Amino acid sequence: MFQIEEELKKLPAKPGVYIMHDEKDEIIYVGKAVSLKNRVRQYFQSSRNKGAKIEQMVTHISRFEYIITDSELEALVLESNLIKEHRPKYNTMLKDDKSYPFIKVTVQEEFPRVLFSRRMKKDKNRYFGPYTSAGAVKDVIELVRKLYQVRSCSRVLPRDCGKERPCLYYHLKQCTAPCQGRVSSEEYKENIKKVLRFLNGDFQDTIEELTEKMQAASDALRFEDAKEYRDLIESIRMIGERQKITSHSGEDRDIIAAAMDESLDLREQDAVVQVFFIREGKMIGRDHFYLRVARGDTKEQVLSSFVKQFYAGTPFIPGEIMLQKEIEDAQVIEEWLSSRRGQKVHIRVPKKGTKEKLVELARENATMVLNKDRERIKREEGRTVGAVKEVEQWLGLSDIVRMEAFDISNISGFESVGSMVVYERGRPKRSDYRKFKIKWVQGPNDYASMEEVLTRRFTHEAKGEFDSFAKMPDLLLMDGGRGQVNIALKVLGELGLSIPVCGMVKDDHHRTRGLYYNNLEIPIDTSSEGFRLITRIQDEAHRFAIEYHRSLRSKEQVHSLLDDIPGVGETRRKALLRRFKSLENIRDASLEELRETESMDRKSAEQVYTFFHRDDIIRTEENEKEKDK
Repeated sequence: MFQIEEELKKLPAKPGVYIMHDEKDEIIYVGKAVSLKNRVRQYFQSSRNKGAKIEQMVTHISRFEYIITDSELEALVLESNLIKEHRPKYNTMLKDDKSYPFIKVTVQEEFPRVLFSRRMKKDKNRYFGPYTSAGAVKDVIELVRKLYQVRSCSRVLPRDCGKERPCLYYHLKQCTAPCQGRVSSEEYKENIKKVLRFLNGDFQDTIEELTEKMQAASDALRFEDAKEYRDLIESIRMIGERQKITSHSGEDRDIIAAAMDESLDLREQDAVVQVFFIREGKMIGRDHFYLRVARGDTKEQVLSSFVKQFYAGTPFIPGEIMLQKEIEDAQVIEEWLSSRRGQKVHIRVPKKGTKEKLVELARENATMVLNKDRERIKREEGRTVGAVKEVEQWLGLSDIVRMEAFDISNISGFESVGSMVVYERGRPKRSDYRKFKIKWVQGPNDYASMEEVLTRRFTHEAKGEFDSFAKMPDLLLMDGGRGQVNIALKVLGELGLSIPVCGMVKDDHHRTRGLYYNNLEIPIDTSSEGFRLITRIQDEAHRFAIEYHRSLRSKEQVHSLLDDIPGVGETRRKALLRRFKSLENIRDASLEELRETESMDRKSAEQVYTFFHRDDIIRTEENEKEKDK
C-alpha cells in the first residue's frame, strides 16, 4: 500500500522528474523540479495556494514516482519526452502534431537535386525552410526545375550515366540530361549555384535574365517561348510577394503569442498559439496551434508548455524566439534549445518598437482564430465529452474515459475477422485499433468468433505500457444485443475481469435504437449527442472490420482459392484473372467460357468448373439417384 506521507519523507533534494498516478494507475501529471523534495511536497501542503487545477489534480493522486537526473536541463528534456509519450490529463497539451516541409539541395552529389523533405538531417546537404505550406514548397521546386533544368531522378550519377534513356523532363526542357552526359559537372553546378541564390531570396538576376530571353523571343516572333518566359517571371514575383514582412537584421526568429478562451464553463478550456516564422529577415509563413488547457492555467504556463513541446518536435530551431510574456525556466529552456541547435538561442519578450508590434500582431491573430472557432469548440465539446456524459447517465456509470467496441465480419464463414476500435473521451484513438483474423472457429459462427476475439484481447500479453492492450476499457460496447453481451460477460467472468458491457441494439434497418445493459433494453434519445456518439462507434467498428475483411479477400481469395484447384498454376491463374477480372466472374463462367480462356485445356477447365460448382454437381447426382430408385 502506497503511503503518500511516508513516501514524501523519502524524496531526495536533487533535480529530477516526478510522475503522478491516479487510482487506475494512469499517469495524470508529469513535472520537473530543481529539488524533488521541495517541489513534490508543495502539492500536499494545505496551506499553499495551489490554484484550481492543482487542487483538483491532488484529489486524484493515488501514488507518485520520480526519476533523478544530474541537472535541471536533463530533467527538462526527460519531462518533455514523458509528456509527449503519456499525454497526461493535467498537463497542457498540444492538440496539433504538425511537421513542416523543407527544400533540400543535395550539394554533396556530383549532380545535385532539389527535393521535398519532411526532415532536416545533420548531413552535408543544404536545407531551406521550414515552410508552412507543402503546396508552396512543391510550387517552388517545380519552378526551380523549370528555371535551371536540374534533375529530379534518383539515378546515381555518374555511375549510371548512359544506362537508360533520358526521362520525360528532358524532352520538356526541364532537365539537361546529365544521365546521358549531355552536360558537364562544372556547367551543371553553375546552375545549382543559381538555385541556391534563388532559394536564398535573390530573384533579381534571374528576373533580368528571363526578361532578356522573353524580349529576344518576342523580337524573333517566337511568341509561345516569350509567353513561357513571361509566366516564369510572374511565378517568381508571386513567390517574392509571399514574403511580406521583412527585417533589416536578416535573422531567423519565431514570434509566438497565445489567446485563451475563458468564457466556457468547462473543466478544460481551449487556447490558441499563433507563430510567425521569420527566416533571414523575411516572414515565410505563419501557423496556429490548439492546446488543451486546464482551467486556471495562465498564459505564461501555456507559452512555457508550448515552447517545450513544439521545439521538441520540430527539426529547425531559430536563433531568437520572441514571446508575449516572460516564462518560467526561460534560462534552462534557452540552454536546452541552444544545445539542440548547436548555436546560442535567445528567448526574449520585446517591450517596444517593431518587435513588440509583431508580438501584438501574433496575439491578435490568435484571438481572431479563437473567436472564429468558439462555436466549433462548443460543438466539439458536446460531440465528445458531453456525449460521453450522456452515456454515463443512461447506464448509471461515471468516469468513462476509454470505450472499446468489437465487431465480426465474414462472408459465409470465409476469412472471418474481428475488429476492435477504441474511443477515449469521445474521440477515436486510431493508434489503438486492432484487427483479429479468426483462428479457432470454422465457418460462420459470429458468437464463437466474438468469444475468440475477446479472449485473445484480454489474455494478450502487452508488449509494453504503450501497447493498446495494456489499458483496460471503462466500457465494452458490443455490436449486438443480449447474445453478444452474454458472450462478453462469459469471457470476462472466466478471466476474473469486472468491466461494464453494453450492447448496441439495432432495429430492422440495422440502426441503433437502444442500449442493452444489465438485462434491460434502455431507450435512448435519437436526437442526442450520446446517440450520435454510439452510432459513430458502431459504424466505425463495422467499417474497420469490413475494411480488413475486404483487404484479406483481395489478397487471399484469388491466390488461395485458385491455387487450391488441381492443374491451375500461376500462368493459368493469371490468364483467368485477365479474362474474368474477379473470382465471382470465374465462378459464374460456363464450362465453355473457361475452355476458351488462354492457357486452359479441357481438363483444367473442368477442374475449375467442378471446384466452384461442387455442391450443385453433388446435388444433381443425388437427385438422379433418387429418380433411379
